[in-house]
Amino acid sequence: MASFLLSNASLSSPFLHQKLTKCEQRSTTMLYSPILRNPRNLTSVKCAVDATYEGNIPKFPRMNVWDPYKRLGVSPYASEEEVWSSRNFLLEQYAGHERSEESIEAAFEKLLMTSFRERKKTKINLKNRLKKKVDESPPWVKNLLNFVELPPVEVIFRRLFLFAFMGGWSIMNSAEGGPAFQVAVSLAACIYFLNEKTKNLGRAFIIGLGSLAAGWVCGSIFVPMIPTVLIHPTWTLELLTSLVAYLFLFVACTFLK
Repeated sequence: MASFLLSNASLSSPFLHQKLTKCEQRSTTMLYSPILRNPRNLTSVKCAVDATYEGNIPKFPRMNVWDPYKRLGVSPYASEEEVWSSRNFLLEQYAGHERSEESIEAAFEKLLMTSFRERKKTKINLKNRLKKKVDESPPWVKNLLNFVELPPVEVIFRRLFLFAFMGGWSIMNSAEGGPAFQVAVSLAACIYFLNEKTKNLGRAFIIGLGSLAAGWVCGSIFVPMIPTVLIHPTWTLELLTSLVAYLFLFVACTFLK
């Protein structure tokens, strides 16, 4: 009688105030049925709650695409900004699905490594090309390049600031007098930097004085060719020539050795 009542789908309990589901009825019937009391005859009861729940999380449709460009949906000629944008968009769209996120990140990392190798290869090729051109150049070019070096960027900017300050100082005092004092200070600074680099005071004097003379000659030749419309009325020929000399002194003490 109990088995009959429990197997009835319309049975309701006054204590639970709700109808038993079919899964509960089936479990209860199997437990209380005299035929199934033997443990050997018991079988596992599977309900819908035992299944893996994935919900409504979307899956990345190109998860198994081998080509990382096609997987991210970008062109092989896409820039790094486009690759980053595609990666962020896809991660946001398929957030919560672990396999999709792993697939997107794997394709993105592969493209980053490819871009890094290409940049490194291009940099090495550029150095090799420059070295090859230097080796194939005439002897006088090689001898000239032996006197040139590229210092750190910080050194270049510090010395550029110094000589730019001297030029601004000369312009501000152009109405009071000539830039003789500023030119002397610039020459002394150039000789000091050269001596610090070459450890040879005589060589530093020769390069510094030669740079000043070359700058003054070039300024005296090319400054008069500038249209007077482009020149401030208070700027004299001596001032403009000194500005050219500052440029030569900067190049000498920064890039010559």
